[in-house]
Parts: sequence; structure tokens; C-alpha cells
Amino acid sequence: MPATVGTVLLLLCLLQIKHMFADYYLQTPKMLSGRGEYLHMGRAQHAAVHAVGSAVVFLLFGAPLAFVFVIAGLEWIIHFNIDFAKARYSDKKQLQPNQAAFWRAAGLDQCLHNLTYVAMAWAWVTYA
Repeated sequence: MPATVGTVLLLLCLLQIKHMFADYYLQTPKMLSGRGEYLHMGRAQHAAVHAVGSAVVFLLFGAPLAFVFVIAGLEWIIHFNIDFAKARYSDKKQLQPNQAAFWRAAGLDQCLHNLTYVAMAWAWVTYA
């Protein structure tokens, strides 16, 4: 699939839709509990849901299999660590949804994930 402006925008839209489902519809109680510890199986599973979803999107766009494996692996690592940083900070500060700092942390988390998708789209245009 050629990398036109419209194609890149469609790619970004599909990654955003994937993100919404993976972050807000497909998280299990295991994925949501105990997130302040680094080696957390629930967070690993959550990051895997994101990586698999992105792999599907890039396969739909005709990306080579090697590219898909690399980009999905990198997303897994990045997503896992962004979520850990937010959880660790939120736990340390004992943030609750009624505090502005909670929403700033959530907003930064989502911003970093969105910037990851911009980088992934750039990688697709450049390398796939």
C-alpha cells in the first residue's frame, strides 16, 4: 500500500481505534491490579494485546512480516514501560481520580502512547 497522506492518516486512525479497545475494553482485572510492580504479568499481557492489535493493523497495510515483528516487539517494550512509569508514579503519589495530578498522569500516559503511534507510522513510511 503506498504511503500517501491519506494512507498514513488512516493508519493512525486504526492505531487509535486499536488503542481505545486495548486500553478501555479489553483490560482484565489481572491487567489492572498490582501495576506498581515492574515484573507484572497483567501489564505484560496488556502490552501484548496492544502489540497484537498493532500487528494486525500493519498486516492490513501490507507491511512485511519482519517489520511487523520488530514494530510489535518495540511497541510491547515501550507500552509496558510507559504504563509502569505511570503506575509507579501514581502509586508513589497515591493519586486518585478526584485529583488533578491523577488526570495529568493519565494524560501524559496517553500522550506518550499517541506519540508512539506517530513514530510507528513514520517507521512504516520509512522502512516498510
